[in-house]
Order: sequence, then C-alpha cells, then structure tokens
Amino acid sequence: MLVLSRKNNESIMIGKDIRIEVIQCEDGKVRLGIDAPPHVKVYREELFSLIKEENKEANKFQMSDILKLKEL
Repeated sequence: MLVLSRKNNESIMIGKDIRIEVIQCEDGKVRLGIDAPPHVKVYREELFSLIKEENKEANKFQMSDILKLKEL
C-alpha cells in the first residue's frame, strides 16, 4: 500500500485520467473530490462490498436454477 500525505487542495493522480483532491480535513474527517472518466465506476468501499455480496447471491440463485433445468 502506498501511503501519501496531502494537504487541503492538493491532489493525487492515478494513471493519467483519475485525480483525487483533498477538499477539506476537519474533526477527523477528510472530504475528497474524485475526477474520473465516466466509464470508471467510483463507489464507497462499504457499498462496493454490498454490491459484490448481492452479485454472489444472484449468481448462486441462477446456478441452482440451471442445475434444476438440467435435471428435467
């Protein structure tokens, strides 16, 4: 893991297309601005984890249906 220190209004570049800027640091919270191309999906980690779990559950349901159809 790369660890960087940034101050307000300073940025980090990821590749040539993604810029993350520190908007505000206050009371133990950091506000970030993310500038990325439209095709790059940006999620908070807790939402991304939920999406992954829902996709796993949906895939299990679909696979069990396929196996039932094979039995017919």
